[in-house]
Amino acid sequence: MKPPVPDAAASFGEILGLIAAARQRAVQAVNSGLIDLYWQIGAIISRRIAAAEWGDGVVAQLATHIASAHPGLRGFTARNLFRMRQFYETYQNDESVATLLRQLPWTHNLIILGQCKRPEERVFYLRAAISEQWSKRELERRLKAALFERVMLNPAKVSPLVTQMHPQALSVFRDAYMVEFLGLPDGHSESDLHRGLLNQLKNFLIELGRDFCFVGSEFPLQVGNRDFALDLLFFHRGLNCLIAIELKVGRFEPEYLGKLGFYLEALDRDVRKSHENPAIGLLLCASKDDEVVEYALSRSLSPALIAEYRTQLPDKKMLQAKLHEFYLQNAADAGGEE
Repeated sequence: MKPPVPDAAASFGEILGLIAAARQRAVQAVNSGLIDLYWQIGAIISRRIAAAEWGDGVVAQLATHIASAHPGLRGFTARNLFRMRQFYETYQNDESVATLLRQLPWTHNLIILGQCKRPEERVFYLRAAISEQWSKRELERRLKAALFERVMLNPAKVSPLVTQMHPQALSVFRDAYMVEFLGLPDGHSESDLHRGLLNQLKNFLIELGRDFCFVGSEFPLQVGNRDFALDLLFFHRGLNCLIAIELKVGRFEPEYLGKLGFYLEALDRDVRKSHENPAIGLLLCASKDDEVVEYALSRSLSPALIAEYRTQLPDKKMLQAKLHEFYLQNAADAGGEE
């Protein structure tokens, strides 16, 4: 009697998982080795130029010599060799980022190296690119959208209960979310925004960040004899809780918090599982007055936060100028305290 034919997904999944994990480790090992190689080459070039043993012209000769010794070997042009030198000189005195550099492809490292001006900005994008597993395109979009400047200048606006119940939430949520990929016209409606986010759900999930999982749209909630519908419902694996998102195409109004709090209570009573943390609510508005937000959230008894959605990427140069002023003011304040 022949043995039964196994279900492929159930029977072979463990082996396929082992193969995938081994391949991933192999890719990471190759990438780490490549970054190590570029670091060592950059160190040699840096030291010899600094010691006046080599002039800049020698690097071009080196590139030609490598091409002659290893025909077809790519990545060792004079331009790339100078980048290796810059790579080494930028990070040589910062051992804390050494492990971060080796977790990202060379292309990602070059993008961060070329577009970030401050050490803390480079570390921010290195850590974020690793944790969020950004592709090259996603990394470039975050840089273009001035994510670092926005996070530094405008931290997420959350109620005290969010900080108490979910201290790590401050690193998960942001003050503003870029939805320029929707192509929304001026004067768009809430249904336009809602429909656009669903049609571009993949891009919206990327913008929200890693660990967000989509649960449903117009999620039904029944309380008493009445039916309600929550605009968007997500689950965050890291926070282990439901995330309720309500959309508003106008400016934030304090009364919106009451309805959101009602939805959170319904989720916690009727939807949340026993092992999950209490739900968090996010009001996504077209605009907000930060002082009004601060007043509204200060006594809110719901774990809620308020953020803007923006249909166009910000003026990065203006944000960089504001961040420069921010650093100067902090330095002046620190000097005054001494």
